[in-house]
Amino acid sequence: MTARQKKDMIAAYLFLLPNIIGFFAFTVGPVIASLLLSFFNWPVLNPPTFVGFKNYIDLVKDPMFKKALFNTLEYVVGYLPLNIIVSLLLGLWLSKDVKGIALYRTLFFLPVLSPGVAVASIWRWIYQPDYGLFNGLLKSIGINGPNWLGDTKVAMFSVILMSVWWGVGYNTVIFMAGIKAIPHTLYEAAEIDGANGIGKFFKITIPLLSPTLFFGIVMTLITSFQVFDQIYIMTNGGPMNATTTLVMYIFQNGFQFFKMGYAAAMSWILFMIIFILTLIQLRLQKNWVTYDI
Repeated sequence: MTARQKKDMIAAYLFLLPNIIGFFAFTVGPVIASLLLSFFNWPVLNPPTFVGFKNYIDLVKDPMFKKALFNTLEYVVGYLPLNIIVSLLLGLWLSKDVKGIALYRTLFFLPVLSPGVAVASIWRWIYQPDYGLFNGLLKSIGINGPNWLGDTKVAMFSVILMSVWWGVGYNTVIFMAGIKAIPHTLYEAAEIDGANGIGKFFKITIPLLSPTLFFGIVMTLITSFQVFDQIYIMTNGGPMNATTTLVMYIFQNGFQFFKMGYAAAMSWILFMIIFILTLIQLRLQKNWVTYDI
């Protein structure tokens, strides 16, 4: 290595140093600290005491943890396919050259740029049982609308519906870009062979879009397990813990009950669930994801 190359390398590391320091101080450090904290009982106001695996053992016995885990899975099962399907359909439509399409693209992506607290506050008003928009529209046609956020039977569905509206724009843009990257000559060849719209969709669009679909599914799965903002603003975990998810329960234990060690243990359980599901998806992708044309 020449003196010039050494000087350039030192300069590069000096430029990277602030980011490296920040990464270790605000990412790696807290992650390691949370792992160590999960083996302690720390009520915040008193010094932490080592308890070993007691926090993890208590989680297995905690019925509220099981309830939060079930609620989280219910949200994921409802939100993930709905988000992907709606995003794919919108992506197909927005990839076409029609009049005013640029405006539609902006409108569909606009909610993604909006703060979650603001969006959740607006939807809380929309769901208001007495003077909310939804029940007002239902009342105008003679239907008594439900208590969207106060009924245990529809509260989680209401949160899922709001979340789809808020987050569907991101995958829509990703899928739209993937669809537009598919060579148009393949569709022309399929038309010559007599393929109809459905045939082209399943034989050309889906296979060639599968890497983009895989990315969207993985990222949406990860974020759906971390749902918190809309639940905290709209229901605060209610009614009767019907919308208390794992992140919501972690927040309650850490910042309301001051059981930091217990909350840290729960965080690592959530991490392991997401990690294992992601590994499973990576393993299964070879069965349906196509990277070559």
